[in-house]
Amino acid sequence: MKIAIETVVRADLDSVWAAWSNPDDIKQWNAASDDWHTTRSSVDLREGGKFLSRMEAKDGSMGFDFEGTYTRIVPSRLIEYRMSDGREVEVEFIERADGVLVKSAFDAEPENPPEMQRQGWQAILDNFGRHVEMKRPG
Repeated sequence: MKIAIETVVRADLDSVWAAWSNPDDIKQWNAASDDWHTTRSSVDLREGGKFLSRMEAKDGSMGFDFEGTYTRIVPSRLIEYRMSDGREVEVEFIERADGVLVKSAFDAEPENPPEMQRQGWQAILDNFGRHVEMKRPG
């Protein structure tokens, strides 16, 4: 089962693409709620390259590595990757008059209800949009 999420980021495409693929930016936006954070991130943005984000509860009670391998990159347009558990993810960046539409579709995992997964991934995507919009010049 695929789950789809999207948001419009009111910024230019270069800023959106950079924030999605820069480890320093990822550490600032990659959390579904205020009680979680990303403590480290690495990105090798090329087909066959690896990525890793260490996500942890701020109280230290739990954490996990969100990691995988990039399977297709179309600069400023598309990122596809396979997570370490084999699930596939696609992220599209579509330039529009009001900003950049970021659309993502991912394979659901069996442990949690699909709606819970959609809400968590959407919360992260919304954090991403806010992060980019706050960084934009002017």
